[in-house]
Amino acid sequence: MRPFYLKAPIKDYIWGGTRLRELFGKESELERLAESWELSCHPDGECIIDGGEYDGMKLSSFVKEHPEAVSTGFKSGDSFPVLVKLIDARNDLSVQVHPDDEYARKYENDNGKTEMWYIIDAEQGAELVYGFREKLTKEEFRRAIEDNTLMDKVNRVPVKQGDVFFIEPGTLHAIGKGILIAEIQQSSNVTYRVYDYGRLGADGKPRPLHIEKAIEVTNTEPSDPSRPVYGMELDGVVTQLLADCEYFNVNRHRLIKELELCADSSSFAHVLMIGGSGGELVADNYRLELKMGTSVFVPAGIGAYAIKGNCDIIVTTINKEDII
Repeated sequence: MRPFYLKAPIKDYIWGGTRLRELFGKESELERLAESWELSCHPDGECIIDGGEYDGMKLSSFVKEHPEAVSTGFKSGDSFPVLVKLIDARNDLSVQVHPDDEYARKYENDNGKTEMWYIIDAEQGAELVYGFREKLTKEEFRRAIEDNTLMDKVNRVPVKQGDVFFIEPGTLHAIGKGILIAEIQQSSNVTYRVYDYGRLGADGKPRPLHIEKAIEVTNTEPSDPSRPVYGMELDGVVTQLLADCEYFNVNRHRLIKELELCADSSSFAHVLMIGGSGGELVADNYRLELKMGTSVFVPAGIGAYAIKGNCDIIVTTINKEDII
């Protein structure tokens, strides 16, 4: 079994821009390319294998036939655990919140949503919403929504390239305009929208809000967005641990020559190139070209593989004991 490219489904949301096409070469007839789902088996948007022995197969079908390619702990029919996106916020996203696993499985027949953001680029003055400035009661939260004063109470955080944010379920949040993000999350599409700037959807009507569910799941205590990012440099490769939680492990690697990695039986690896001028992924003399926006699935158990060239990549893995 060999590594293979993934073709990402594209989402056209009203706040999206054009940088996924211009910077990452994403192809779509859509005018706005808000999100590309770079690693996804979610029914709302599934990756397709691009090239090789399994060309044209849905990733979900592949992992059902070859569960060992995900992890020794993964079984055919299990829910694929993670979803990786590129997000181009030309305009502000809605203020929203996600439930935890227990709530989402009870009311939405889906997973909860723990997620992290890596800021690939941000315009000067860009900011995001992360929780509240001060503690609110549930009733104060409801009243702020009803009297349109919510945005006076949220915590606005300036952002710059290289920042990392970890968003636990229940954290009120919103990506601000002018931000380009790599998002790694649980495989879930459950979002409760709280505030949407009075915008209209494609049907000419205000987009629906989910006030009651949002009030139920939102943590109204102030949240600290700061999160340490641990890094090291070895043999010309800068490695940063961006996230390590029960659902996913995420590392960023910046190299100019070569990086040796290993996909053992405990986890696949997803390689997403977010910067650099190009390179290649080499596994057992099999080579895949890497360029901006390239997304590669490296099956669990293939052993050693290498990244060569001038590359800035994000590598996402799981641990076999994390499979539910």
